[in-house]
Formats: sequence, C-alpha cells, structure tokens
Amino acid sequence: MSAGRVAKIAAGTVLGVGAVGAGCLAYAAGYEVRSFRLRRYEVPVLPPDAVPIRILHLSDLHLTPGQRKKQEWVNRLAGLEPDLVIDTGDNLAHVDAVEPTIRALGRLLDLPGVYVWGSNDYFRPTFKNPLRYLTQPRRTAKPSDNTLPWQDLGRAFKQSGWLDLTHTRATIEIHGVRIGFRGTDDAHLGADRYAEVAGPIDRSEVDVAIAVTHAPYLRLLDAMTADGHDLIVAGHTHGGQVCVPFYGALVTNCDIDAARVKGLSSHRIGDQSAFLHVSAGLGTSPYAPIRFACPPEATLLTLVPRDAE
Repeated sequence: MSAGRVAKIAAGTVLGVGAVGAGCLAYAAGYEVRSFRLRRYEVPVLPPDAVPIRILHLSDLHLTPGQRKKQEWVNRLAGLEPDLVIDTGDNLAHVDAVEPTIRALGRLLDLPGVYVWGSNDYFRPTFKNPLRYLTQPRRTAKPSDNTLPWQDLGRAFKQSGWLDLTHTRATIEIHGVRIGFRGTDDAHLGADRYAEVAGPIDRSEVDVAIAVTHAPYLRLLDAMTADGHDLIVAGHTHGGQVCVPFYGALVTNCDIDAARVKGLSSHRIGDQSAFLHVSAGLGTSPYAPIRFACPPEATLLTLVPRDAE
C-alpha cells in the first residue's frame, strides 16, 4: 500500500473518530441532560401487614432560572401523590434560583418532607477542570466565598412543614408506621457530624429507621449501618454523570465504589446491613452541562413489608 493511501486512511479514521466524538457530545449536551426519568424501586423494610409507603427522592437539581423544562418536569411529579418527599440537597446553582425551585416543587411542598443540604446549596458552582475528577475523584470540596441564598430556600421549606434533618433526629408517622429519621450536613465539605445523632436504633420508638445525607461517604455509611438503619438515602454522585455504555461510571466524586454510584443497593458493616439508595440526580453544574449514559432522574421508593423471617 502506498504512503499516500495510508495517509488518506489515517486521515479518514481521525475524521471519523472526531465525528463520533462530536455526535456523542451533542447527544450528551443537547438531549440526554434534559431526558428526565423516574426510577422505581421497592424496599422491603416495613413491618408485616403494613400499608406500602411511597417516598419521592429528589436530589441535585442544580437549578438555574432558565431551566424551564426541568422545572416543569419536577412540578409534574406531584401527580405521583407520594406519601413523603426526601430532598438530599444541591437544589441551587444560581443566586436567583430560590423562587424557581419553590415553583418547581409546587404541590410537593404540601406533602410531608425532610431534607438536608449539599455544598451547592451553600456555595455557587465554579468552573473546574473535568479531568480532576479522574485524577482526584475523592477530593473533599472547599468552601467558597460565592454563597447562595440557601437560608431563603430553607425558610420556604420550613413554612411548608418540611423538616431540616441537619444533625437532627425526627419521627413522622405515615399510615400508622413510625418512621425515624437522622440526617447530617454535607460530608463532601467535611461538615458531617453524625456523632451528634448517632446511637443504636430504638425499635420501641420507631418501626423503620432512615438515614439521610447528601454525599454517601463510607464513614457515614458505616456508622449509619452499624446503628441499625434500615435505609440510607443520598445523592451527590450524579450517577457518575458521564458513563461508559455497558460498563458504568468512571468516578463517584466520593469514596463509594462505582458499582453503587446510583440506584438501590446495600451496605454492610459487621453483621449489620442496610439498604442504600443513591440518586443520580436531576442536574449538573452549569459549567459541565452534559450527561452521557446516565440520564437525570428522580426516584419513587415504595417501602413494603419486609420478608417474614
């Protein structure tokens, strides 16, 4: 084969790869990032003969005022008529996003709800080199001077009756089932102080125990599981955000393994085991508005009676 022929083949290959890459980027930024999905899981944690309890888990909206399609999609979730909403933080991505977030949640705020905060409720996102997530995937975030009006959002949540679980315990009764909650601040900021709410679950006080946090760091998963929680709920990971088809996430942005970066799984420490649900979330940083093989999502968790022993 002549040198000219080889050069033409090489050039064609480069152009072909470039075209595929450009097509994938256009799909990730133009379609998938707005291709919202509702995931559904059953979690067997209720006492025998209990009525199922439907929990809507929202996380990582990263909302900006101009994201109308996301706002409209979230607003329609009220039609699911869940019994409870759990919000695991990172609601905001813009200083003017509080009112759009409240409008997006709409009738969901009329339902019982609990929440914790994430770093991007407190601090405005900034540009970061995406390659750092491959080279430093477990780096703890540093506080920023660019604060967001999370207190305003918190006031709206509290006025609606939602409970702030930050380093707090709470109990809500739904369909005659006493659900005990414990929550922490964001471990990605190093702000978690689980010791303030730690201790073995008292089954004389609650029928089901749920732990809520933004970022699923192993130190929290271990401690929450050891205390006897039935379910741990978190977000933060974006499901990896950019995944490899048929392989999965490359990074988790914390120290959890990639196999559990999203969806329902379990966590075990010693002889204790808890269900773990990590939401892939509904948004992205405004500086990395793409998703690939990992569409944005909310989750309807249906708690059902545990298997008879």
